[in-house]
Amino acid sequence: MDCSFRGVIEAFAPAKLTLSLRITGIRPDGYHELDAEMVTLDFGDRLEITDGESGVRMLDGAGRELHGMVGPGENLVERALALAGRRARVTVHKRIPAGAGLGGGSADAAAVLRWAGTTDAASAASIGADVAFCLAGGRARVRGIGEIIEPLPYVSEQYTLSLAPVGCDTAAVYAAWDELGGPAGEHGNDLEDAALRVVPELAAWRDGFGDSTGLTPRLAGSGSTWFVSGAHPGPGRVVATTTRAAARTA
Repeated sequence: MDCSFRGVIEAFAPAKLTLSLRITGIRPDGYHELDAEMVTLDFGDRLEITDGESGVRMLDGAGRELHGMVGPGENLVERALALAGRRARVTVHKRIPAGAGLGGGSADAAAVLRWAGTTDAASAASIGADVAFCLAGGRARVRGIGEIIEPLPYVSEQYTLSLAPVGCDTAAVYAAWDELGGPAGEHGNDLEDAALRVVPELAAWRDGFGDSTGLTPRLAGSGSTWFVSGAHPGPGRVVATTTRAAARTA
Protein backbone atom coordinates (compact mmCIF):
# COMPACT_ATOMS: atom_id res chain seq x y z
CA MET A 1 0.00 0.00 0.00
CA ASP A 2 1.25 3.49 -0.79
CA CYS A 3 2.01 5.67 2.19
CA SER A 4 3.44 9.07 3.10
CA PHE A 5 5.69 9.92 6.04
CA ARG A 6 8.28 12.58 6.81
CA GLY A 7 7.71 14.21 3.43
CA VAL A 8 8.46 11.02 1.51
CA ILE A 9 5.80 9.46 -0.71
CA GLU A 10 6.13 5.71 -1.14
CA ALA A 11 4.62 4.29 -4.34
CA PHE A 12 4.30 0.82 -5.82
CA ALA A 13 5.14 0.30 -9.51
CA PRO A 14 3.49 -2.95 -10.62
CA ALA A 15 5.04 -5.02 -13.39
CA LYS A 16 3.05 -5.50 -16.58
CA LEU A 17 2.69 -8.90 -18.18
CA THR A 18 1.97 -9.11 -21.91
CA LEU A 19 -0.25 -12.16 -22.38
CA SER A 20 -0.34 -11.85 -26.17
CA LEU A 21 1.33 -9.59 -28.70
CA ARG A 22 0.65 -9.27 -32.40
CA ILE A 23 2.44 -6.74 -34.59
CA THR A 24 -0.08 -5.25 -36.98
CA GLY A 25 2.04 -2.78 -38.95
CA ILE A 26 5.00 -0.43 -39.08
CA ARG A 27 4.50 3.32 -39.13
CA PRO A 28 6.47 5.64 -41.45
CA ASP A 29 8.55 6.75 -38.47
CA GLY A 30 9.64 3.14 -37.90
CA TYR A 31 7.55 2.47 -34.80
CA HIS A 32 5.73 -0.87 -34.74
CA GLU A 33 1.98 -0.95 -34.15
CA LEU A 34 0.67 -3.76 -32.01
CA ASP A 35 -2.44 -5.47 -30.73
CA ALA A 36 -1.76 -6.90 -27.30
CA GLU A 37 -3.41 -8.01 -24.09
CA MET A 38 -1.67 -6.82 -20.93
CA VAL A 39 -2.26 -7.20 -17.21
CA THR A 40 -0.64 -5.72 -14.12
CA LEU A 41 0.75 -7.92 -11.37
CA ASP A 42 1.20 -7.70 -7.62
CA PHE A 43 4.95 -7.93 -8.23
CA GLY A 44 6.91 -4.76 -8.88
CA ASP A 45 9.27 -1.99 -7.82
CA ARG A 46 8.95 0.34 -4.84
CA LEU A 47 9.59 4.07 -5.20
CA GLU A 48 10.34 6.73 -2.61
CA ILE A 49 9.52 10.22 -3.92
CA THR A 50 10.54 13.45 -2.20
CA ASP A 51 8.92 16.51 -3.74
CA GLY A 52 11.03 19.58 -4.48
CA GLU A 53 14.39 17.81 -4.42
CA SER A 54 16.22 16.22 -7.35
CA GLY A 55 18.05 13.09 -8.42
CA VAL A 56 17.16 9.53 -9.42
CA ARG A 57 18.73 6.51 -7.73
CA MET A 58 18.27 2.82 -8.55
CA LEU A 59 18.86 0.28 -5.77
CA ASP A 60 18.79 -3.51 -5.83
CA GLY A 61 17.08 -5.69 -3.24
CA ALA A 62 20.07 -5.41 -0.91
CA GLY A 63 20.10 -1.61 -1.13
CA ARG A 64 23.13 -1.46 -3.41
CA GLU A 65 23.27 1.22 -6.08
CA LEU A 66 22.64 0.06 -9.63
CA HIS A 67 24.61 1.81 -12.36
CA GLY A 68 24.49 1.72 -16.14
CA MET A 69 20.91 0.44 -16.41
CA VAL A 70 20.04 3.05 -19.05
CA GLY A 71 22.00 5.39 -21.28
CA PRO A 72 22.10 9.19 -21.04
CA GLY A 73 18.64 10.72 -21.58
CA GLU A 74 16.93 7.30 -21.51
CA ASN A 75 15.82 7.23 -17.88
CA LEU A 76 12.03 7.05 -17.98
CA VAL A 77 11.67 8.37 -14.43
CA GLU A 78 13.51 11.54 -15.47
CA ARG A 79 11.32 11.79 -18.58
CA ALA A 80 8.18 11.40 -16.46
CA LEU A 81 9.26 14.20 -14.14
CA ALA A 82 9.98 16.44 -17.14
CA LEU A 83 6.62 15.60 -18.72
CA ALA A 84 4.79 16.42 -15.50
CA GLY A 85 6.83 19.57 -14.95
CA ARG A 86 7.78 18.42 -11.47
CA ARG A 87 11.01 18.27 -9.48
CA ALA A 88 11.61 15.40 -7.07
CA ARG A 89 14.18 13.03 -5.70
CA VAL A 90 13.20 9.48 -6.67
CA THR A 91 14.74 6.34 -5.22
CA VAL A 92 13.69 3.17 -7.04
CA HIS A 93 14.03 -0.14 -5.20
CA LYS A 94 14.20 -2.53 -8.15
CA ARG A 95 12.60 -5.95 -8.18
CA ILE A 96 11.69 -5.96 -11.87
CA PRO A 97 14.89 -6.87 -13.76
CA ALA A 98 16.08 -4.68 -16.61
CA GLY A 99 15.44 -6.15 -20.05
CA ALA A 100 12.94 -8.68 -18.70
CA GLY A 101 9.98 -7.63 -20.86
CA LEU A 102 7.96 -6.74 -17.75
CA GLY A 103 7.93 -2.98 -18.26
CA GLY A 104 10.07 -2.10 -15.26
CA GLY A 105 11.18 1.33 -16.44
CA SER A 106 7.69 2.09 -17.75
CA ALA A 107 6.11 1.04 -14.45
CA ASP A 108 8.47 3.35 -12.55
CA ALA A 109 7.66 6.24 -14.88
CA ALA A 110 3.93 5.58 -14.54
CA ALA A 111 4.21 5.64 -10.74
CA VAL A 112 5.83 9.07 -10.97
CA LEU A 113 3.10 10.32 -13.33
CA ARG A 114 0.40 9.09 -10.92
CA TRP A 115 2.14 10.92 -8.08
CA ALA A 116 2.23 14.07 -10.24
CA GLY A 117 -1.44 13.76 -11.21
CA THR A 118 -0.73 13.18 -14.92
CA THR A 119 -3.30 10.81 -16.42
CA ASP A 120 -3.26 11.41 -20.20
CA ALA A 121 -2.43 8.17 -22.04
CA ALA A 122 -1.10 9.83 -25.20
CA SER A 123 1.29 11.99 -23.18
CA ALA A 124 2.42 8.94 -21.22
CA ALA A 125 3.06 6.98 -24.42
CA SER A 126 5.18 9.83 -25.75
CA ILE A 127 7.94 8.99 -23.26
CA GLY A 128 7.69 5.19 -23.64
CA ALA A 129 5.33 2.82 -25.42
CA ASP A 130 4.39 0.81 -22.29
CA VAL A 131 3.99 3.80 -19.98
CA ALA A 132 0.37 4.42 -20.99
CA PHE A 133 -0.74 0.93 -20.02
CA CYS A 134 1.32 0.98 -16.82
CA LEU A 135 -0.38 4.26 -15.92
CA ALA A 136 -3.84 2.71 -16.30
CA GLY A 137 -3.08 -0.81 -15.08
CA GLY A 138 -5.56 -3.64 -14.65
CA ARG A 139 -6.27 -5.67 -17.78
CA ALA A 140 -6.56 -4.13 -21.21
CA ARG A 141 -6.27 -4.50 -24.93
CA VAL A 142 -3.44 -2.25 -26.06
CA ARG A 143 -3.10 -1.03 -29.64
CA GLY A 144 -1.30 1.57 -31.72
CA ILE A 145 2.20 2.01 -30.35
CA GLY A 146 0.79 1.57 -26.86
CA GLU A 147 -1.33 4.70 -26.53
CA ILE A 148 -4.74 3.12 -27.25
CA ILE A 149 -5.93 1.44 -24.05
CA GLU A 150 -9.21 -0.48 -24.01
CA PRO A 151 -9.98 -1.73 -20.47
CA LEU A 152 -11.11 -5.34 -20.20
CA PRO A 153 -13.00 -7.03 -17.34
CA TYR A 154 -10.74 -8.00 -14.48
CA VAL A 155 -9.91 -11.70 -14.14
CA SER A 156 -7.99 -12.95 -11.11
CA GLU A 157 -5.21 -15.13 -12.46
CA GLN A 158 -1.90 -16.42 -11.18
CA TYR A 159 1.26 -16.70 -13.25
CA THR A 160 4.76 -17.96 -12.62
CA LEU A 161 7.56 -15.86 -14.09
CA SER A 162 10.95 -17.37 -14.84
CA LEU A 163 13.41 -14.49 -14.60
CA ALA A 164 16.32 -15.41 -16.87
CA PRO A 165 19.64 -13.85 -15.78
CA VAL A 166 19.99 -12.12 -19.14
CA GLY A 167 18.24 -9.08 -20.59
CA CYS A 168 16.77 -8.41 -24.02
CA ASP A 169 17.22 -5.05 -25.72
CA THR A 170 13.76 -4.10 -26.98
CA ALA A 171 15.00 -2.16 -30.01
CA ALA A 172 17.27 -5.05 -31.03
CA VAL A 173 14.39 -7.53 -30.76
CA TYR A 174 12.11 -5.42 -32.96
CA ALA A 175 14.95 -4.98 -35.47
CA ALA A 176 15.45 -8.74 -35.53
CA TRP A 177 11.71 -9.22 -36.14
CA ASP A 178 12.03 -6.94 -39.19
CA GLU A 179 15.10 -8.85 -40.40
CA LEU A 180 13.27 -12.18 -40.04
CA GLY A 181 10.48 -10.90 -42.30
CA GLY A 182 7.87 -10.31 -39.59
CA PRO A 183 7.09 -13.84 -38.36
CA ALA A 184 3.92 -14.65 -36.42
CA GLY A 185 4.58 -16.25 -33.05
CA GLU A 186 3.23 -19.75 -32.49
CA HIS A 187 2.41 -19.08 -28.83
CA GLY A 188 0.74 -15.69 -29.12
CA ASN A 189 3.83 -13.46 -29.14
CA ASP A 190 5.15 -12.36 -32.53
CA LEU A 191 8.47 -11.33 -30.97
CA GLU A 192 9.44 -14.77 -29.65
CA ASP A 193 11.58 -15.83 -32.63
CA ALA A 194 13.23 -12.43 -32.75
CA ALA A 195 14.12 -12.52 -29.04
CA LEU A 196 15.65 -15.99 -29.47
CA ARG A 197 17.70 -14.68 -32.35
CA VAL A 198 19.01 -11.77 -30.26
CA VAL A 199 19.61 -13.88 -27.11
CA PRO A 200 19.90 -17.55 -28.18
CA GLU A 201 20.46 -18.78 -24.61
CA LEU A 202 16.83 -17.96 -23.84
CA ALA A 203 15.94 -21.29 -25.47
CA ALA A 204 17.66 -23.22 -22.68
CA TRP A 205 15.77 -21.26 -20.02
CA ARG A 206 12.49 -21.86 -21.87
CA ASP A 207 13.10 -25.59 -22.22
CA GLY A 208 14.17 -26.10 -18.60
CA PHE A 209 11.15 -24.14 -17.36
CA GLY A 210 8.82 -26.11 -19.61
CA ASP A 211 10.28 -29.47 -18.58
CA SER A 212 9.88 -28.70 -14.87
CA THR A 213 6.30 -27.42 -15.13
CA GLY A 214 4.96 -29.62 -17.92
CA LEU A 215 3.62 -26.50 -19.62
CA THR A 216 4.60 -24.47 -22.69
CA PRO A 217 6.26 -21.24 -21.53
CA ARG A 218 5.32 -18.00 -23.26
CA LEU A 219 7.61 -15.02 -23.72
CA ALA A 220 6.75 -11.80 -21.88
CA GLY A 221 6.84 -8.90 -24.35
CA SER A 222 10.25 -8.60 -26.01
CA GLY A 223 11.76 -10.92 -23.37
CA SER A 224 13.68 -12.18 -21.46
CA THR A 225 11.04 -13.51 -19.02
CA TRP A 226 9.18 -16.75 -19.71
CA PHE A 227 5.84 -17.35 -17.97
CA VAL A 228 3.21 -20.04 -17.47
CA SER A 229 -0.19 -20.10 -15.82
CA GLY A 230 -0.51 -21.20 -12.21
CA ALA A 231 1.85 -21.37 -9.25
CA HIS A 232 5.12 -23.23 -9.84
CA PRO A 233 7.57 -21.80 -7.30
CA GLY A 234 11.28 -22.41 -7.59
CA PRO A 235 14.69 -20.73 -7.84
CA GLY A 236 14.71 -17.70 -10.14
CA ARG A 237 10.92 -17.64 -10.29
CA VAL A 238 8.22 -15.26 -9.10
CA VAL A 239 4.62 -16.32 -8.54
CA ALA A 240 2.39 -13.30 -9.13
CA THR A 241 -1.33 -12.51 -9.24
CA THR A 242 -3.10 -10.05 -11.53
CA THR A 243 -4.37 -6.79 -10.00
CA ARG A 244 -7.46 -4.72 -10.77
CA ALA A 245 -5.60 -1.48 -11.49
CA ALA A 246 -2.30 0.25 -11.00
CA ALA A 247 -1.69 1.29 -7.40
CA ARG A 248 -2.57 4.88 -6.64
CA THR A 249 -0.15 7.13 -4.82
CA ALA A 250 -1.32 8.62 -1.55
